[in-house]
Amino acid sequence: MKSNNSKAYVSMKSVGHRYDPSPDAPMAVQNIDLDIHRHEFVAVVGPSGCGKSTLLRMVSGLLIPSHGVVSVFNLPVTEPRDDVGIVFQKANLLPWLTVKQNILFPLKHKYGSYSKKDEQRADELLQMVGLEQFADKMPDQLSGGMQQRLGIARALLLNPDILLMDEPFSALDALTREQMGFELLKIWEAAPKTVLFITHSISEAVLLSDRILVMSERPGTVLDLIEVDIPRPRTSDTINEPRFTQLTNLIRGHIYEPQAQA
Repeated sequence: MKSNNSKAYVSMKSVGHRYDPSPDAPMAVQNIDLDIHRHEFVAVVGPSGCGKSTLLRMVSGLLIPSHGVVSVFNLPVTEPRDDVGIVFQKANLLPWLTVKQNILFPLKHKYGSYSKKDEQRADELLQMVGLEQFADKMPDQLSGGMQQRLGIARALLLNPDILLMDEPFSALDALTREQMGFELLKIWEAAPKTVLFITHSISEAVLLSDRILVMSERPGTVLDLIEVDIPRPRTSDTINEPRFTQLTNLIRGHIYEPQAQA
């Protein structure tokens, strides 16, 4: 699914950030260089607290880097953009709105209304994520996995070119999380996007991604940028392939024994 287009959709050049403005305060992340190309799926893994979500917040425009430049479509990021969708750890659904109304909420919030064409788009997204039969249900009538699928559908409403996902399956049980990984693959293959995916799960990163950015302990920097040379489409059989095991072991070595990998 990777593109041969050489122009990066997302670019980080010498990016670093400290939350405390004092120059003596420790950096959260530092010296991050990364280019993500059209329809490429890039995952970020690393120890807890290494700054994975900080990277995503800088790409989203919710956080401005202390050092370096984050660019989207070759323009420095200074604020959130409509062509960048975000899926958070929790779906953050509005309990008083129906499933379909939750999908349409970004339009309602921004413009005060939505059209019949927008409703048709919502119906298409519901079908894409397998929730078309639940359009008139309330969020608390959905399982955790279904709520996350709804969150993904809402992020796709404005048809963003870039999708940022911040550990979207971390609150799910292990079985549902694995199922959601395969559901995300189906959604991405049906409507390709340029994806930056934050996760604590090494196997999830290998299953989903084209490349994996492995980060060090805080202050987070790049330990490795690994190409996932496993053919697509990926299925449950992919997990049993020798190359899948080799890649997961390589990443574990970087994270748990960084000196041995140096």
